[in-house]
Amino acid sequence: MSSPSHAASDGSTVATSGPITLVTGPDFTGYMRPLVDKWNAVHASEKVTLLTLPDAADDQHAQMVTNLQAKSDRYDVLNMDIVSTAEFADAGWIIPLDRRQFPVDQFLKPVVDTAMYGGKLYAVPFTSNAGLLYYRKDILDKAGKKPPKTWAELRQLAMTLAPKNGLEGYAGQFFPYEGLTVNFAEAVQSAGGAILTDDGTKVAVNSSQARQGLNFLVQGLREGWITKRSLTFKEEESRKEFEDGRLLFLRNWPYVYGLLSRPGSKVRKKFGVTLLPGQDGPGSSSLGGANLAVSAYSRHQKTAIAFIKYFTSLENERAVLTQGSFPPVWARLYDDPALIKRFPYLPVLKQSILAAKPRPVSPNYNQVSLAISNAASGALNFRQTPDAAISQMAGDLGSVITNR
Repeated sequence: MSSPSHAASDGSTVATSGPITLVTGPDFTGYMRPLVDKWNAVHASEKVTLLTLPDAADDQHAQMVTNLQAKSDRYDVLNMDIVSTAEFADAGWIIPLDRRQFPVDQFLKPVVDTAMYGGKLYAVPFTSNAGLLYYRKDILDKAGKKPPKTWAELRQLAMTLAPKNGLEGYAGQFFPYEGLTVNFAEAVQSAGGAILTDDGTKVAVNSSQARQGLNFLVQGLREGWITKRSLTFKEEESRKEFEDGRLLFLRNWPYVYGLLSRPGSKVRKKFGVTLLPGQDGPGSSSLGGANLAVSAYSRHQKTAIAFIKYFTSLENERAVLTQGSFPPVWARLYDDPALIKRFPYLPVLKQSILAAKPRPVSPNYNQVSLAISNAASGALNFRQTPDAAISQMAGDLGSVITNR
């Protein structure tokens, strides 16, 4: 699709400066407002208004799409989930950016890849995310065991050590929603497989690796070391289960670390984090995070681009971590001794991000995710065999890609 009429073919814009809006999900930790206020204090004629969308990611996406389809100029800078980059770029809703204007070479490479579409930079990474394995360090230490690196080690410890200590073995996010898509993708990747080809044009899930990944999860539920209750878990339900001292292992995002470390947490100073295990060694997480893009319908694209430069600066990315508790995109922050002392999980998180893979890239990502979670849920709930679920998923994904 060609670039919007008010974006030049080389990615430069011909728009003017002026007041803009930053549309984002809820700022739960309050770190964004001070950064916006700091900009506003020195940009009287280019002030930024923060527009907050609902909590649910699906609702945020829906409101952004409604605005962009209407070609409204109300949103200037979009703080969007990384999976939206391909969809919004393909539709011509966001403008290509000049890579030379941003320090993306200083960012973690997998994160930059999420901001690319068709060989062009369409957004600037703002936060990253990757899954981690949380474990009860006190219990493993007492038993003289190391954290698991492989599925076999995870299974063995969950089957033996957990019941000895009155715990459930393992939980992820297996309720049929985006979290299940993520957990399934991680199992497939950690077995060496893929769901779609890298360019999103072909289905790759009909493979022995994908079957091995799904079989591993189904087997865990059948054998009981993956708690059956995790079929109802999203991120917060599973976090609370671990925090209340009922789980030996938990797959979840980095934000959980701070919550588990609070006074009142039953596992405070009793847990550790490591990389997700895989079939033959450390596995691969799904890559999460958010990118900042400029609406094709913004009347003040010059200001929008300048604000994104400011918002993703090294100083502000430090605040993303220290004030917002989100993984930053600048590589050097993960090696900062002072930050590592405050956030001990940073080295492991850096490894996880570098080994992570984006969720399937598709302009129809929501339909792709729905096809994945529906089929995977059928297998995890024993409504169909893993083979049948993979076949169904491959067929459904083929239809989504063909009907673009």
